[in-house]
Amino acid sequence: MRRVFVRCAAWALLVGAVASGGFFGAIAKEGDCTAEDCANRAASRAGAARDFDFYVLALSWSPGFCESVEGARDQCEPGKGLGFVVHGLWPQYESGVPSECPGAPSPSRVALEKAAGLFPDERLARYEWRKHGVCSGKSPSDYFADVARAHAAVAIPPLFIKPTRDQTITPIDVERAFYEANPRLRPGMMAVSCRRGVMDGVRICLSKDLREFRACPAVTQRGCHVREISAPAPL
Repeated sequence: MRRVFVRCAAWALLVGAVASGGFFGAIAKEGDCTAEDCANRAASRAGAARDFDFYVLALSWSPGFCESVEGARDQCEPGKGLGFVVHGLWPQYESGVPSECPGAPSPSRVALEKAAGLFPDERLARYEWRKHGVCSGKSPSDYFADVARAHAAVAIPPLFIKPTRDQTITPIDVERAFYEANPRLRPGMMAVSCRRGVMDGVRICLSKDLREFRACPAVTQRGCHVREISAPAPL
């Protein structure tokens, strides 16, 4: 009699689950979403990874970056003499950035070989893939190939190639130096980054196909707007 009661109770629960949206929808959950909802959310995140508007190439000015950031041992090692280096290639919306994008959590060794020589160290390459690369909608190998293309598209001004002394300069003069070195780069397409009056990098905006520089008002608005900044010489 007890077995019959248990079977009947289980059958009643199953019928109730089906009536309220299906057996598999009732039991297949990820966090607080049904299987169907989770699939829709995943598709939405995948769409976000493809549907961004442009890229920002972030170049760090190593001497200034190393004054304000801890943990970048390879980039900040004395004697390396690093100036502008690739920090990352960031997918962007016109306002805001994609986030929580699906993708491989860690690039393969083959993919990392494409990043060799682009970033100051492999640890940064891995981090940038996890934080930004997954939102490109591309594989790690293709993303690092795009980083290389973006880096090759930007000429570093002579003013910042192996300077031997610290400089005091205005943000607009930094921008002008980049405009002169890159004739297709114009005002409104880049921003200088600084912390506590020290230049730590520049942000340059590129089209999704990396063929053109492009305007990016939201990026330029977040740039450095102080009167003068220090540009320390490479270590």
